[in-house]
Amino acid sequence: MDSLFPESYDASRARFMQDFEAIRAKWADSRLESHPLKTDPSLSIDCAWAVPRKKDNLVVVSTGLHGIEGYVGSAMLKIFMDEFAPGLNSENTGLLLVHAVNPFGMKNRRRYNENNVDLNRNFVWDENFDPKVNPDYEPLIPLLNPLRPIANLFASDIAFVARLLGNLVKLGILRIRQGTLSGQYRHPRGVQFGGDATQESTRVMRGLFQRTLDEYGQVIHLDMHTGYGPRYQMSMVNSTREPASGPELTRRFNYPLIVAATPSDFYTVTGDITEYFYRLRDEKYPSKKLFATCFEFGTFGASLPMQIRSMRVTILENRLFQHGAKTDALRNAVRKEYEGLFFPVEERWREKAMADCRQAVTGILRDHQLI
Repeated sequence: MDSLFPESYDASRARFMQDFEAIRAKWADSRLESHPLKTDPSLSIDCAWAVPRKKDNLVVVSTGLHGIEGYVGSAMLKIFMDEFAPGLNSENTGLLLVHAVNPFGMKNRRRYNENNVDLNRNFVWDENFDPKVNPDYEPLIPLLNPLRPIANLFASDIAFVARLLGNLVKLGILRIRQGTLSGQYRHPRGVQFGGDATQESTRVMRGLFQRTLDEYGQVIHLDMHTGYGPRYQMSMVNSTREPASGPELTRRFNYPLIVAATPSDFYTVTGDITEYFYRLRDEKYPSKKLFATCFEFGTFGASLPMQIRSMRVTILENRLFQHGAKTDALRNAVRKEYEGLFFPVEERWREKAMADCRQAVTGILRDHQLI
C-alpha cells in the first residue's frame, strides 16, 4: 500500500511517466506534454493525453494544484491509471492526466506555488484580482499573519488562542472560516493569497480546459485534494454551477458524501478551478456536457476543534516560510504537523482514502456509462 504514496516529487513524476507507457498500448494516439516552469525548468507540469478515434468523451484527472496535496493525489492517479483506464473504451473515450499542477509546491511540500499563491484562488475569470475581495480577511490579519520568527510554540499558541477568541466575539465562526479560507488578493506574503496576476500553472490549465471543450462532446474532470472534511470519508465537492443536487448525485453515484462549495455545505472560494471550468463551458461551449468535481480527502477532521487546529498549522507554516524559526527543532515540528495536515501516514487513513477513491470513480464512470 505504501508504495502507492510517493516520497518525493521526482519519484512521483518518474512513476507517472513509466505508468503512462502501459496506457500507450491501448490508445494508439497518445503523447506526453511537459510544461517546465520558467522560474525553474527542473520542475514541470506533465500532461498525458490518450486520444480516441472518436472524441465523444474525455476523462481528466489532475493532481497537485495545492502542491503538497499531490502526494496523495499521485496515489489516486495511479489507482485510476492501473484499475480504471484499462476498462475504458479507447474508441470513443480519451484521457488527460495531469501530474503536479503546482510542481514547486509539491517539490517543497507547500500548498502554495513559487510566488506564495494559492492556485485554487487564482482561476479568476476576468483576471481582475480585486484587493477588495473578502473584506473579512482584514480584521483577521494579526491572527493569520504574525510578523516575527517562531521562537516558542507554547507562546505562539497562547497568542493564537487569544486572537482567535477575540475574533470569535467580533465576527463569529462562520465569518472567520469564510474570511480565512475563501482567498484574498491584497497581501502577497499572507495565507490564502490568490495572486495579483494569472500564474503560469493557471495559464497552462486554462489552455488545457479550452482544448478539452473544443474537441470533446463530454468532459469529466476529477481534481484531487486533501485537508478539509471528515478524516475517514472523502468529500466530493461540486461547483455551485452543477445543476444536480448532492442527494441526487449521491443516489446516482452510490457515494455517501457529496456537497456543493457553499458556506453551509463547505465554504465558498474565489478563483476556484472547478468554478472556472463550468463558467468556461457555460459561456463559450454551452452545447458541451461537463461534470467537474473535487475529491477532498479530509485529514484532521471536520469538528470545530480540528478546523481550528488546521488553521493554526496553516498559520504556523506560512510564518515559518516567511519569517523562519529560532531553532531546527521548531522548524521540524511545524513541518511534521503541516505534512500531517495534507499527507497522513496512518495506514487506516490511507486504506480508507483509496477505498473512497475507488467507490467514487466507479460511481461517476458508471453513471456516465463509461464502464
